[in-house]
Amino acid sequence: MLLAAFGGMLALMILGGLESLRSLRKLNQVSTEVAQQFSARSHVLVTVVVSYHTYTDEMEEYLLRDETASDAAGSGEVTERGSAVHTAIRKYPRDCAADERLLLAEIEKSLSSEESEFGEVLASHDGDRKQRGHRLIYEKLTPDRMQILQLASALAALNDQRFGEQSQSIALQFQGLQLRVTRLVFLTLLAGLLLSLIAAYYILRLEQRGRERYLALAANRQELESLSRRLVDAQEIERRSISRELHDEVGQTLGALLMDIGHLSSLLSPGDKLAQEQIFRIRASAESAVKSIRDMALLLRPPMLDDLGLVPALEWQARETSRHSEMEVEVQAAELAGDPPNAVKVCIYRVVQEALHNAAAHSHARNAKVVLKSEEHRVVVDISDDGDGFQPERTRGMGILGMEERVRQLAGVFSIQSAPGQGTKVHVELPLNAARGG
Repeated sequence: MLLAAFGGMLALMILGGLESLRSLRKLNQVSTEVAQQFSARSHVLVTVVVSYHTYTDEMEEYLLRDETASDAAGSGEVTERGSAVHTAIRKYPRDCAADERLLLAEIEKSLSSEESEFGEVLASHDGDRKQRGHRLIYEKLTPDRMQILQLASALAALNDQRFGEQSQSIALQFQGLQLRVTRLVFLTLLAGLLLSLIAAYYILRLEQRGRERYLALAANRQELESLSRRLVDAQEIERRSISRELHDEVGQTLGALLMDIGHLSSLLSPGDKLAQEQIFRIRASAESAVKSIRDMALLLRPPMLDDLGLVPALEWQARETSRHSEMEVEVQAAELAGDPPNAVKVCIYRVVQEALHNAAAHSHARNAKVVLKSEEHRVVVDISDDGDGFQPERTRGMGILGMEERVRQLAGVFSIQSAPGQGTKVHVELPLNAARGG
């Protein structure tokens, strides 16, 4: 960052100097353009004067002929010369001053008047044409020539005046720019040096603060990860303890209660219908309680996960989900190579349990499939359903966050693919060397 800052400041100073030099070249270019514009206006003005004189000379020659009625080609040539004068006037630069535009308008007005009167002469009868032509020459063409010559001279004078003013302005700007460039280069170097020192100090402070914040965030993240792992471990330990207490203490107590109820029933007289009926209801309630306690203990922590392994536990979970919902669950699980770590088995079981619960409770799925396979140094689990689906990037409930956190703690890969109306697929990859106990 320091190198980039110093390099950028040096580049800015160099660019400032180059920009000043470019401005000098631009001013020189403007001076050249002013000279070219003056030359262009002068050239157009000469072309207008020459074209006008050619036009009036040919018109005069045509009107002085004895046979003008049948000379259609001659009149057409005169008309073309008049159009050439209009074309020359239109070529005069459009950025001219208002005074120049007025003089050009006067020239074009005189030209249009001559063209109009020439047209009237051509339209007159043969007897009057020659007389009207002579009158046009002496009363119109001759005075207009002098007038247009005066207008052209005035236009040339305005052009010279404008060129002189622009040249003087450019010369003053050139001198002022040279002085400003000298000051700018000095001030740029001084400001660049000062800015470099300030930027270096500020960047060093930012770097120090950034390092401190990064270390603090890293420490906080490690603490959060450690706390999350302890919470998951505590949750599993608590579930195992509650499951064992329900099975061993409450289950045995209810079992003893059933035995006492059976013994009491044998002691009563068969003819005592009321007492036998009360004992039957008590036995049915106790049996229902035993069944509920057993289901709760299995849901909290199925003993088969520790006793029989991961695959039987997943198959039992699939059967229980199918029994308590309208969703049919299929398990395709190959035997895992060796005995995976307990943390991996617990993680897979909890992810499958949560995914099947979500599919049955929220997506209204009819079918679900759990595929468990072992690859080289890792275990891959895919849980898919044909439910309503959702948008994972917008919906992230606690269940999904819990699954993702469990997998992340074991350095695994967790992903969800779903879309409205297209079902859901949960993909999990766990390394087999994730040997953390749980």
